[in-house]
Amino acid sequence: MNGPWRVTFDTNPDDCNLHCVMCEGHAHEAPRRTGPPRRMPVALIGSVLGDLVGSGLREVIPSTMGEPLLYDGFEAFLDLCREHGVLLNLTTNGTFPKLGARAWAEKVVPITSDVKVSWNGATAATQEAIMRGSRWERALSNLRALIEVRDAVAAGSAGTPRPLGSGHRCRITLQLTFLETNTLELAAIVRLAGDLGVDRVKGHHVWTHYPSLAALSMRRDAGAIARWNAAVAKAQAVAATNGVILENIHPLTLGAVEDIDPEATCPFLDREAWVAWDGRFHPCCAPDADRRSLGDFGTVHDRSLSEIWCSPEYRHLVAHWREQPLCRRCNMRRREPCGAIPE
Repeated sequence: MNGPWRVTFDTNPDDCNLHCVMCEGHAHEAPRRTGPPRRMPVALIGSVLGDLVGSGLREVIPSTMGEPLLYDGFEAFLDLCREHGVLLNLTTNGTFPKLGARAWAEKVVPITSDVKVSWNGATAATQEAIMRGSRWERALSNLRALIEVRDAVAAGSAGTPRPLGSGHRCRITLQLTFLETNTLELAAIVRLAGDLGVDRVKGHHVWTHYPSLAALSMRRDAGAIARWNAAVAKAQAVAATNGVILENIHPLTLGAVEDIDPEATCPFLDREAWVAWDGRFHPCCAPDADRRSLGDFGTVHDRSLSEIWCSPEYRHLVAHWREQPLCRRCNMRRREPCGAIPE
């Protein structure tokens, strides 16, 4: 494979209708930006996809730093997926703005590998305290509508075309940020997922963007790690009975305070790419200020993504990432086999 199997486009990082406490850009604690909202021109997406024809690209992801369904070019983004024969992989906060859950589901499910719905509690109190601005009953209603459309498309009974062929079934995932405030509900979230027909529950430990988040990290000390491990055991027991897939939900050792797992590897380098709203190339999904420490790889305006992928600068990072302080403390490293795995 001479290019990434998946590319994330930071289409609209400044557009979101929630203020989740752990969000790099939209938490109430996040620094306020000035100037016009950052939005990626649709033409830039088309240019990158055109460059990657025949390179092994299989999936694309619209912005995970804002709510992608608020992107004015989202439907054009869907058209580009169809034109270039790539799957959509969507992460959404579950509010389904503008059109509503059912209408959006009918548009995205037929060409999507996975819809990851941000989900951070098993009760209204926890969910609404973490995902500020969300409403529990509305979130549940939206998720049920999404699942109904997924099942109808898979069964061939929906009135939407299935360009991936008969029987295409979009996976649905609940995606968490692991926090002190939702860890005790982890098993209940897995139980809820099974009851609703969700395929998978996954997540990652919190990036401590702000001082207040340090006290919510389950990696912060021995006591937090012990509580996390107890919650993991309960969640795994539930998953064993209801068939929900768990990803990144593993016990930690005391060494995780400094290094989440010395034997864990990077799931992104030499596999996936990120393109910022202004065309800058990024090698991973670490917080923006942090990932800049990995190097300056240029923009897709100056050279193609394929050229950046093969550049000496990027190849050096691929070979020597373990020397990077950011990589040593990264929350995203994992032991599972890496490669072209839908995430």
